[in-house]
This record gives sequence, structure tokens and C-alpha cells, in this order.
Amino acid sequence: MIKAIIFDLDNTLIDFMKMKRLSCEAAMDAMISAGLKISKKRGLKILFQLYYKYGLEYQKIFQVFLNKVIGRIDYKIMASGIVAYRRVKEGLLYPYPNVLQVLNKLKKKYKLVILSDAPRIQAWIRLVAMGIYDKFNYVITFDDTKVRKPNPKPFLYTLKKLRLKPKECVMVGDSLRRDIASAKKLGFVTVFAKYGYLGKKFGGKSKVKSDYVIKNIKELINII
Repeated sequence: MIKAIIFDLDNTLIDFMKMKRLSCEAAMDAMISAGLKISKKRGLKILFQLYYKYGLEYQKIFQVFLNKVIGRIDYKIMASGIVAYRRVKEGLLYPYPNVLQVLNKLKKKYKLVILSDAPRIQAWIRLVAMGIYDKFNYVITFDDTKVRKPNPKPFLYTLKKLRLKPKECVMVGDSLRRDIASAKKLGFVTVFAKYGYLGKKFGGKSKVKSDYVIKNIKELINII
């Protein structure tokens, strides 16, 4: 019998990549306006290559970007990019369609958990901005275990908090490698949120098959 549903956050409940792409475009425009000599297309290509390398949550990406492009940190240019990035980001923190309705329905019957690789403060900022911070029994982040999925430790930590067995839990995520593979191996029921899949660069390669595949989060209601 299912007693808890565990959600990844980015690209499962929030369209994180849309927010990231538009925020980066605004940042690039601002840095170019502040004096950075690069085309917007090339700048964005380099910036996302660095995200592929360091991770989407890397907090010093603009420093690394400027060191790569101009060989030093120009604080006027960097500050211009950061301010523009944050302004756009704050206006784009919205859940996917149907998320709120689905969470409200599920909360009546199940324990709900966030299991995210994001730092604790970043995860909470997103949940508060989306107005869904009060829907979850637990919010588990990188700060709780100091390791990221697909390491099994975050999943085992979640089970300990819930005091449940894997077969009593459903794991919902957009990454077959990070969210689904380890959960399935441990015995969770797994649901692949295909609508948020980012492809091999961010989603990672995996031959694992989830128990269920959904193209809209509202399909979760019928599965459970």
C-alpha cells in the first residue's frame, strides 16, 4: 500500500530549464550592454557548456564564464549579469500546469516529500515563490546528506524520515539516471516525469525503465 509520494523539484514540479534559459538570456544581454565583447549566441553557448560541466546550481558560474571569455573578472559586467538574471528568475518561478491541484488531492491521502539536489535555501525559495511550500511533510535537499542523486543516500535518508519501506513510496522525477534508477533499485515505485526530461546532457544516460511514465503531472492521480 502506497503511503508517501516523493517528488524531485526542478523540471518535475517547476519548469526550471525555461526559467534558467530566459534568465541567462537576460544576463547575457545585460553583460553585453555593460561592455562584454561577445555575441549573445556565442556567450550563451559558452555559459551553458559551463553549466553542463559544473552543474545547474553552481553559484559562481558568472565568475567562471568571465575568466574563460576575457581572462579576468570585470565586476561591472558580472554585477550587471547577476542583477538581470535574478530579476528575470524571480518572475518565472511558477509550477507546471496542474501541479497545485494534484498536490492538494494527494495531500489528503499521502505524505508528500520534496527530494532535491538543490541547496536548502534555493529549494525553499522556489517552493515559497510557487506557493506550494505548505504542501509537503518534508523538504529534503543536498544540505541534508551532502551528496546528490543518484547516490542512494538521499533516498535512504528519506525513508528514515518517513519511517517507511521503499515499496510504500512512489518516486516521481524527470531524470532516469538521478531520480529513477536508484529509487527503482531500492524498491520504490517509480514514475518518470517525461514532460520535464532534459535529454542526455542534463538527464544523463540510463537504460533503466520506470514503472510508469507520465506526460502531465495530472496523470499521477490515476496511477496512484
